[in-house]
Amino acid sequence: MPKNGNRKGPVATDKNRRGKLPEKSMSFHGRGTMPQSSPVELRRPKTLPELFSKGQTIGGGTEVSTPPRLTKLLLNVTVQGSLGALQIIISPESTVSDLIDAAIRLYVKEARRPFLPESRYDLHYSQFSLESLGKDQKLISLGSRNFFLCGRKDNGASTETCSKEADKVTKPAFQWLKFIGF
Repeated sequence: MPKNGNRKGPVATDKNRRGKLPEKSMSFHGRGTMPQSSPVELRRPKTLPELFSKGQTIGGGTEVSTPPRLTKLLLNVTVQGSLGALQIIISPESTVSDLIDAAIRLYVKEARRPFLPESRYDLHYSQFSLESLGKDQKLISLGSRNFFLCGRKDNGASTETCSKEADKVTKPAFQWLKFIGF
């Protein structure tokens, strides 16, 4: 007795196929259900290739293709002392002060920690950038989509430039060299 792939029963024989169709299904094997004596070819529907080409209309004329205008910007703002960046969707015509306001509103809405103290904030390109961005600058002209938000010091340091602030820090570091006799 020849082996069968089915373990449960004996090998299928012709007596088990009685009453079944002797031919394979015509529609399944690529032959239509229509009789073979009069084959009818199906017509392919006509397409409009102009739909996919840029700068052309169906009438055959050309239109000036302009790049799509940005309607919203997705910006990442990292808040000092907080884990993860805030993702803010804002209009490109907005200013830096609008972004600061939106970032603080979203930070409070998400109930992030640590809680923000009541003070003024500056926006920087990164946490390593000393210069803060101007409040009236447009977001579309900044050239970056990632920013760092940190609190402004209340002691009037906001009026001084960062280069003067850096000079204050570096000067006292070299005072001890006067005591070494070279």
